[in-house]
Amino acid sequence: MKTRVTEPLSNPVPAAEYVRMSDEGQPYSIENQKAANAEYAARNGFVIVKTYADAGRSGVIAKNRIALRQLLTDVISGEASYRAILVYDVSRWGRFPNNDEAAHYEFLCSSSGIPLHYCAEQFANDGTVTSSIIKALKRTMAAEFSRELGEKVFRGKSRLVQKGFWVGAMAGCGYRRMMISAEGKQKQILKHGEHKSLTTDRVILVLGPRHEVDLVRKIFSMAVDRVGCTDIARQLNARGLIRPNGREWKPCDVRNIVTNPKYAGCNVWGRGSQRLRTNRVPVEAKRWITKPEAFVAIIDQSTFDRAQAALPRRADRMWSNEEIIRAIRRLLARKGRLSISLVEKARGMPSSKLIRNRFGCYRELYKRIGYYVPEEDLRGDPDADPYMRLRRNLVARLKEMFPQNVTVTHLPGRYRSILQVDGIFMVSVLLCPFERPPKCAPYWMVQPNPAERDYVTLVCKLNPYRTGIYSYYLFPRTGIPTKTYSAYRNDRWFKTGKKLMRLSEFYAAATAAWRAQPAQRKLDSSIDNCAAKVDP
Repeated sequence: MKTRVTEPLSNPVPAAEYVRMSDEGQPYSIENQKAANAEYAARNGFVIVKTYADAGRSGVIAKNRIALRQLLTDVISGEASYRAILVYDVSRWGRFPNNDEAAHYEFLCSSSGIPLHYCAEQFANDGTVTSSIIKALKRTMAAEFSRELGEKVFRGKSRLVQKGFWVGAMAGCGYRRMMISAEGKQKQILKHGEHKSLTTDRVILVLGPRHEVDLVRKIFSMAVDRVGCTDIARQLNARGLIRPNGREWKPCDVRNIVTNPKYAGCNVWGRGSQRLRTNRVPVEAKRWITKPEAFVAIIDQSTFDRAQAALPRRADRMWSNEEIIRAIRRLLARKGRLSISLVEKARGMPSSKLIRNRFGCYRELYKRIGYYVPEEDLRGDPDADPYMRLRRNLVARLKEMFPQNVTVTHLPGRYRSILQVDGIFMVSVLLCPFERPPKCAPYWMVQPNPAERDYVTLVCKLNPYRTGIYSYYLFPRTGIPTKTYSAYRNDRWFKTGKKLMRLSEFYAAATAAWRAQPAQRKLDSSIDNCAAKVDP
């Protein structure tokens, strides 16, 4: 079917265009799409007044496409200054695994009086039976393309792994990534964040600094002696043996090392699956892609096997609620008091993460064992992390500055304090520590709390010594789809919020940010409700 062409209007209709490109190697470049949209607009009486561009964004998930989210926000809120949206073709709108998701987003636009026009398709998006059938078929083809591409990438990476090449991201403690040519000649060590320069180049793992290699061997030696991952992490931190990135060890970091076959020289890939950007799920061991003796081993296979045998199985090492309560009571009997730091430092105790997952917060656990701690004593715990004390001091300061407007509360089942303004809306307080990794540019680590991600957020940049707050920013919401975000100096993300020149501006800025939220909340709800769940 040929595209329906209308006569140019004397008064052109204002239109916005949406363009998207997954990577630089695609033929659907941003400029090509803009040229096609401009030609369509000239033929059909439109004038493009605004452009929404998602460069380097996959079409599978809408949450990662900032420009599309902004477009939908403008349309739903009624603030759009245009009356049509031009898109190159159906696949540029999205390759959603669930076809209904693409239809839903298009319906949000059309129901607001702003229809979509596909500029390069051979059908008019006019709602007729023929166009609806073709459009549904095109959406299915776009989704199938993503599935087929994912399968091809999986097979290609599997072949590289079986040849002994590294296809993962970070090398991990004790190893470094070495780039080699197609002929197998070593070229250079890749630093953190660097990628190979040519498609024909490959990457292998080589031994890292001597102190890291010795540290890995020490960890395996302790694991063979049946020292648990939590106790190993505590001992390493007590000795000042921090991780290569400058952070303290956590039990999960130790377990990731002890259970990784690469330290015995075996290249393993595919231990987890995350097809089409779905949630990561573990893969049974018999389906892993492996290549024995691919790298220089840090420990021998016998030591690795003995460490696995000595490591408690997940089913055996899981604490029941009764076991946690008994362990905390024993600690109380020995010390005469309880605090978060006492639990974290004591041997044979459950981790803080497990306690929060089971009981919501330490306060609830204390209630279960009949241990009462006044609210002010719990917040002013002298053993608490300085980072947490800094946050609590800030919260107390805001409450003192705005006694009639700001109160301190907690979400249900949570210990983390949150601000309530005028008894109407919540404000999350997020402190961003300053990170200075070796041989990398310094940055602020932004880690939004998942339960508070959609609240008005006060972001505080800490100074390099983490002893004070460097500057304040107020965001209607963080807008970060990932768990963590590295914000470098002059990062564009900071410019999406309002910088507070002084803390006394907090109340006015928070109120203004909350008033701008309703359309965003409606959009987030619609996206979350129709997010595709695809089996890997």
